[in-house]
Amino acid sequence: MTASNPAAVGASAPPDGYAALRGRSPNSGTPISTTSVDANRKSRLLIERIAVLRQVVARTRVLMPFYIDAWVVLPDHMHCLWTLPENDGNFPKRWQAIKTAFSRSIPPGEALSTSRRGRGERGIWQRRYWEHTIRDERDFTSHMDYIHFNPVKHGVATSAAEWEFSSFRRCVKQGLYPAAWTSADDTAGEWGERP
Repeated sequence: MTASNPAAVGASAPPDGYAALRGRSPNSGTPISTTSVDANRKSRLLIERIAVLRQVVARTRVLMPFYIDAWVVLPDHMHCLWTLPENDGNFPKRWQAIKTAFSRSIPPGEALSTSRRGRGERGIWQRRYWEHTIRDERDFTSHMDYIHFNPVKHGVATSAAEWEFSSFRRCVKQGLYPAAWTSADDTAGEWGERP
């Protein structure tokens, strides 16, 4: 699979996919892979409220543009591969905006720890997220594959094409994957999630 220049929705695409890495400082015009996890790992909130999540992401991209290279949403977590605009490395602000707006759209009622209650926090998201700055083409491709293979890994789909909450179908239309692609050859490594 060669991942280069997927079609952007809202933000302009990097000039040549991972080639945006060359000669740039970390987190500025550089692809970033992130994993964000629901506080309740048994939850199905993210796919039950997928329309809200999509609206929140679209609004965030208008205010703080970023290019979506790959994205998969599972019931309790999501993996993303974004490229931020040149001279803008503030992906934490984007995640904060997405998580805050999504949380505000959900009626209160989730279980809260004493700590969260004391801080006036919601209990929808884990406080932290995992992030990784993409180093090169191999790293970019590996993360693209991992993201798209994730529904199969977690047993919610038998193929990447079967899972509707993913950028995989868009990537197939762009010729980045064959429609029958079924596996990620290199799924070992740090990906920001625990079993």
